[in-house]
Amino acid sequence: MAPDWIRPEWPAPGRVRALSTTRLGGVSAGPYASLNLGEHVGDDPKSVAVNRERLQERLGLAKLRWLKQVHGIRVIADGGSMEEAADASVTRQAGTACVIMTADCLPVIFCDKYGTKVAAAHAGWRGLSAGVLEAALKSMDVAPKDVLAWMGPAIGPQAYEVGDEVRDAFVRHSAQAAQAFMAGKVPGKWWCDLYGLARQRLEAAGVASIHGGGLCTFSDEQRFFSFRRDGQCGRMATLVWLE
Repeated sequence: MAPDWIRPEWPAPGRVRALSTTRLGGVSAGPYASLNLGEHVGDDPKSVAVNRERLQERLGLAKLRWLKQVHGIRVIADGGSMEEAADASVTRQAGTACVIMTADCLPVIFCDKYGTKVAAAHAGWRGLSAGVLEAALKSMDVAPKDVLAWMGPAIGPQAYEVGDEVRDAFVRHSAQAAQAFMAGKVPGKWWCDLYGLARQRLEAAGVASIHGGGLCTFSDEQRFFSFRRDGQCGRMATLVWLE
């Protein structure tokens, strides 16, 4: 079975290619079944290697830039070391894909309207509140009005319950963030809309062309891994590259 993926619906230039994998089309077993691309989650390393090779061969890419994600805001640009921790990358090199792994966190990809640069960012709530999207945009060195963004599969607002500390982290930055939280079942708990928060941050940074949102990793067990739902699970990947 070949790797399965979702193509973004966004008006990207012809040179730009992107996708988010699903959990289907790999060789991993058990809670990692089947297209687990994460080396750090307890899966058989041989299975992960086969899954990554299948994906790279199917796409015909020269290089996949796998990051050591730590929920921070560091961005790796062309020439940077993949051995260092980072949560975003940017490239202008054709055939090299920026890759983000997730299993509930929000992957966001970027390109400029001229098709000369692409970037990808890992936006869990910590990175999102700390400014990982803004850091990725800055590293592109493109006017935000000339940037297109697409938000890949993430945990939806009907499934993502968080505490006061999460809401407070965003509201301290912008009062508008309160709109992305709805009161939970008990005091001090909130349903959090990661998609809404990311859209707010992108718009505030000057990005007008924002696409995606609406896919919920938690509720779609057939297609997506979800750490919040399963605990032990694999990781999907969201990739963007230039042909």
